[in-house]
Amino acid sequence: MKRKAAFLLLLMTMVVLLTSCWSKKELTDLAIVSAVGIDKTKDGYHLTFQIINPGNVAGAMVGGGGGTQSPPITIYSASGDNLVEASRRASGTISRRLYYAHTNLVVVGEKMAREEGLKTLIDAFDRDPEFRNTSTLVIANHSSAADLVKTLTPVDKIPANKVLKTLEFTERKWGENVKTSLQEVMKSLESPGRGTVVSGFRLVGNPQQAQKLDNLQESAPESTLQASGIAVLKQGKLVDWLYGKPARGTVWILDKIQGTDININWEGKKEAIAYQTVRQKTSVSAQLKNGQPHISVHTRVEGDLGEMEVPVDITNPKVIRKIELSLRKEIKKELEKAIKHAQKEKADIFEFGEVIHRSRPNEWKKIKPRWSDVYFPKLNVDVTVEAYVRRAGLRNKSYLSGVKENQ
Repeated sequence: MKRKAAFLLLLMTMVVLLTSCWSKKELTDLAIVSAVGIDKTKDGYHLTFQIINPGNVAGAMVGGGGGTQSPPITIYSASGDNLVEASRRASGTISRRLYYAHTNLVVVGEKMAREEGLKTLIDAFDRDPEFRNTSTLVIANHSSAADLVKTLTPVDKIPANKVLKTLEFTERKWGENVKTSLQEVMKSLESPGRGTVVSGFRLVGNPQQAQKLDNLQESAPESTLQASGIAVLKQGKLVDWLYGKPARGTVWILDKIQGTDININWEGKKEAIAYQTVRQKTSVSAQLKNGQPHISVHTRVEGDLGEMEVPVDITNPKVIRKIELSLRKEIKKELEKAIKHAQKEKADIFEFGEVIHRSRPNEWKKIKPRWSDVYFPKLNVDVTVEAYVRRAGLRNKSYLSGVKENQ
C-alpha cells in the first residue's frame, strides 16, 4: 500500500514538474534581432531592427541561383509614439515575431541623446523580460542610429558583432573607448549627481553606399564603422564628446584601462619613446578638509618599452629612472586634463560623489543637493602617478646606438 502511495506521489510530482514544451518557440517563427537603433522623430520614435539571416551568415556571402548574393542581415523599421508601439507596428512588415534574446547592441541617435536623453528608452528595455540588460549601448556620433544599424561590414558579417568586437579590441589596446552596458547606464542614472560615459560610433563614408553589397566587394570599403570618442552624459542627456587624451584620461580614472601606449619626448625629439602599458591600477579616495570634500587619485602603471627613435642607454638605471619620471608627468597631465574637462561640464563621470558617499555618508547628505553645481566644479583633486619600466623587448641596447657610434 505504501509503495502504491509513493508511486502515485511520484507520478503527480512528474506531472507538475515536467511541463513539456508549452512555451516552445520555433526558429522558423522568429526574427532574431542582433541590434536595435533608436532615433527621435517629430512625433515620437523611429526604431531600426537589424535581423539576422541565418542561412547567409556562415562562410561569408552565399551565392544563390544565377550568381545572386544575399546579405547576412535584413533591415526593418517602424515608428510610434513610444518604443513599445513602434516595436509592435513593425509586425505590419515583418512576417516573424521579433526575438530580442540575442540582441547585443543598442544604438541611440545623437539627436535623441542630446534632446531627450536615455531615461525613457532604458525603462522600456528594462521592463521587457526577453531583453538583456547586459546589451552594449553606443551613441551614434554625428549620425543617426539608423545609418549605423543599416551598414554592412566586412570580416564580421553581422554588423552588431563588428561594433562589439571593435569596442573590446580598442579598449584592450588603446584605451580611448569603454564598453558600457544598459545595466551600467541604469545604475548611473539612479545615482543623483552622477554622470556617465558611453562610447560613440560613427559611419565613415556614404550612408547609401554602406548599405550595398558592392561596398563589401572592395579591398578598402568606401564606407565603414569606427569607434569615435566617448559621450559624456549628464542626467541621462548627451552634453559633450571626449576625444584623444581627455577620453583616455577619463577611462584611466575609471580604472578601465586595459592597455595603451604613452609617448614621451627625449633629448629634444618629440614622442621619441613609446611605452606600452601592461598592468595598471587606479584607486580613488576621499577626505574632508575644513568641511570641503577632497579627492585623491592614485595610479600605478607597469609596462614595456616598445620603440625608441633615438639612441638611449637603457642599461643605465639613471636613464630608466628619468624615463619613468617623464612617463609619470605625461600620464598625470592626461588625468588632470580629463578632470578639468568634466568639471567644466559639471558632470561627475568619475563617480567621485559615490566615493564620498561610501567613506563619509553623513557629510555626503549635506553636500549632495549642491554636488553637481557647487562642489564638483571646484573640487580639489590630487593626482599621483607611479610608472615603472619592466622590460625593453628583445634587446637592451638599441641598434641606433651602434649607428651613432659608427658615424
